[in-house]
Parts: sequence; C-alpha cells; structure tokens
Amino acid sequence: MNSFRKSICYGILCFAFLTCKSSAPSGGISRQAEAIQSPTVVIPGDYPDPSVAKIGNAYWATATSSNWFPAYPLLKSNDLIHWETKGFVFEKKPDWADYYFWAPEIAPENGRVYIYYTAHKKDGNLCVGVASADKPEGPYRDHGPLVCQKDGSIDGFPMRDENGRLYLIWKEDGNSVNQPTPIWAQPLNEERTALTGEKKELFRNDAPWEANLVEGVSMIRHGDYYYAIYAAAGCCGSACTYGTGVARAKSLLGPWEKYRQNPILTAEPLWKCPGHGTPIEKDGRHYFLYHAYSEQGGIFVGRQALLREFRFTDDGWIAFERNATPAASVAGQFRDDFNSSELSTAWNWSVFRQPVIQVRKGQLQLTAQPDKFGDYIGHRTLSPNYTAQAVVVPQANGPQTGLAIIGDDNNAIGVSAQDGQVRVWRLEKGKEQSLGTAQAGNTSAITLLAKVENGSRISFSYSTDNGKSFTPVGDRSIDGTYLPPWDRALRVGLTAKGTTSQTAQFDSFSLNSGL
Repeated sequence: MNSFRKSICYGILCFAFLTCKSSAPSGGISRQAEAIQSPTVVIPGDYPDPSVAKIGNAYWATATSSNWFPAYPLLKSNDLIHWETKGFVFEKKPDWADYYFWAPEIAPENGRVYIYYTAHKKDGNLCVGVASADKPEGPYRDHGPLVCQKDGSIDGFPMRDENGRLYLIWKEDGNSVNQPTPIWAQPLNEERTALTGEKKELFRNDAPWEANLVEGVSMIRHGDYYYAIYAAAGCCGSACTYGTGVARAKSLLGPWEKYRQNPILTAEPLWKCPGHGTPIEKDGRHYFLYHAYSEQGGIFVGRQALLREFRFTDDGWIAFERNATPAASVAGQFRDDFNSSELSTAWNWSVFRQPVIQVRKGQLQLTAQPDKFGDYIGHRTLSPNYTAQAVVVPQANGPQTGLAIIGDDNNAIGVSAQDGQVRVWRLEKGKEQSLGTAQAGNTSAITLLAKVENGSRISFSYSTDNGKSFTPVGDRSIDGTYLPPWDRALRVGLTAKGTTSQTAQFDSFSLNSGL
C-alpha cells in the first residue's frame, strides 16, 4: 500500500477537563499545573502503555498498537497536553515479527532515537526488540529481537547504572503459563544489537495486591535512588484490576525495596485500572504519562493516555497528588473528505491484512475481499456515545460497501449497500448473520449512519437525500458487548466485501463523539 497519510491534530480533542477547583494554597499552582495534578486525559482513545521522552524542545510519545496497524503511533507535543500524530514506527512489519505490537519505549540518546518494543516472533513467543532513527519522526531501522525467553519477554526499558553501563530492563512473561513474573536486568551493548553478560532479577510479583504479575517497569533516578514505577495485576478487560506500585534501590542491580504503602495509584471515581507509563520532567516538575479505562467508556473506548503530577516525598518515595477528580467528558469531531493524496494517520487496519487503497479526486477507493466482512480501515472511538456517517457511491455489480463497528477480523457489526439494497449484518467469531434489509433504490450516493450508545448499543439508518432524512434499518438496539478484543478497543470504519476485482468507493467519513 502506498503511503497515503497525513497528520491530524489531537489538540482539539484533548480537552483540558479543567473544571476542578484548586486545593493548593493561593498563588501556588497555575491553572495548567493544577489540571495535570488530577488525572487528565491528554491522548483520548485507544493508546495503551504510553511512553514519552523530551527530544530537543518537544515531547514525543508512542503507545501500544497491538493488532492494529500501522504499529506504534508517533505523537509530538510542546506542552504534554496537546498532541499531534506525526507518523508511525512501522508501516511494514519487521521481518521477524507477526503480531502483538506492544509496549514501545521511546528513548533518545547521543543524537539518536531508540524504540524498544514487544512483538510476537514468527513460530515463537513474545520478544523485546529495538529500532532506531536519526530523528523522532523516523524513518526507523529495525535491529531485531534482543531477548526471547521461552515463556515470552515483554516491556523493555533501557537504563544506565551508576557507572554509566547500559542495561535492558524487561519482564519475563511467566503469568502466561501460571508462573511468577521476574523483572530482569541485563547489560546491552552500545549499538543496541545484543545483550551481554549475565541477567539479574530485580524483583517479582510477591505482594498480595500484585496478584499474578508485575510488568511495565519504567525507571527514574532521583537523589540517592533509582525508582521503578511498575504495574501489577490484571491489565485489561471489564474485570481489570491493574494498579501502580513503586520500588527503589541505590544501585540499579539492587537490592530493590518495594514501598510498603503500594499501590500508589489505584482506581478513582472516573478512571480505573491505572498503570504502565513513563515518568517525564517538565520545568522542574515530574509527571507520569500512563493509561487507564474511563468508567464511562470502559473497554469500548479503550485504555486512554492520562497525565498526572507526582512528587518525591521527604522519606524518599513517590506520591501522586490526590486532588478532586475533574469532570472528564471527551467530545470531538473528525471528518475526512479524502481530498488529500495521502490517507490520514487517524486510520488503522488489521495487522493480518493490509488493505489496498487509493485516495484521489476526493474519494477513497478500497479494494474488496471475499471473506468475513471484507477488507476495512478503522478509526479510534473517543466516547461511548457517538455517531458515524459514510457517504458511499453505489456501483452496478459493485461490492458490498459499508460502515461498521469493528472489534477485529472476526467480530464486527455493520451496514452495507449493494445493488440498491441496504443490509445490516453481524459477524461473531467469523460467522455472519443478517439483521435486516431495506430497499434504497437507484441513487448516486447513499449516506450510511451508525449510532452507538453506552459503547455497545448500536443502530443503523441510511439516507438517499444527502443526509436530510434517515430511514432506520435492522434492530434499533443491536448488542455489541462481544466486540472488543481482550487487549484493545473498538474502531469504527469503512468496509468492502466482494471479489478482489471490485473496489468500494467512499466520498466522505465523519465521526461525532460525545452525544
């Protein structure tokens, strides 16, 4: 697929949520700093395991993409609040990896930018790899996997010891086989191509609140100590139990001491299961960029990137401020009229099948596929309540051209137009069911409309008069609770089902969040 891409700015979506009143002494904290002390969503939507670093005069972030592609979005900000997508680490999969692109860590050093990442090895298990570039926006060159343990290796983080020697910190994924989860450290050569020496265990899941795992370690050195901020327990899904703890040591290789008052970050009124992030310093103050599920959007919107200030306590630990939680309500709009020659960076697709797309003359052309619900591209959702519209161009003997709420390749609910008929369908575990049809007749364009409430109540309608009036089709409340995969959130997007000689045509797509 050609690189049909353009940047979009998340600044209009990263609402400051500044409605809380300050609990600080008069004149002590600016309005922006006050907002950051409370959990503030700065990158709304599905951005798990966020990582951030200052490079030059700007901040750069990335996040897990899992089985959505391209892998690892690259976002830029001047203030840690407003973010703009600048590209991706991988638009083509590394030769050694096939899926589960997790937990990237962005780490600049000596004029280069390194991305330590996790991916599933072909005919193997999860491994920690590394890629590098001369500048944060890339292009990135992959150096392959650094460590691939039998039970899996994930969540790589680079750190230098007190003597300046470079180490890779990572988790052995023992919980995948009902075993403990050691956090390891091992020397890494300066070329970032191989581990050297012997690995040493720093700590493992041995506290009751940590349950079956510790993971997502990021480190910061301050004063006499190295601090490891880590996540524990269940990361994902509606039954998640994630929390954040801290351990400290005067030497990188330990001994490590866990804080007796762990966890230091837990569920709050509007956010649950907080964890797996990166500390960052700005203007002499310390912040943590991490993910959490919103209580309202939950698994349907996904783990969103939050920013929060922390401080080092007098007794040598880390504490997050516990101000009143501000009201959080994401609302925003996205519209794509396909007037550029490049596809917007807002679009994703399956890591298992790269779509064939052309964008030209104000139209998106998507080559059809015959299986399941065809080929597709999807956009992140930002709220559990939203509407999406797609203007499709009917063709004689054309493919099923549609709009869908997408979980993955085997699970979706959508509406499609073909040969004058509009049909609502449901795909669960690869099996399709028709939920209703309507006759739209011969028309030059059909506007398909999806309405979603509470993340999972879905209904569809269509218009043949440029969106002036809509006719419902199918069930008025289709249950989509089965759609989200365990580790990621839904997308809403465009579909094309038919023979590979057929091409679906779309004039526009729009998404309106926060009904």
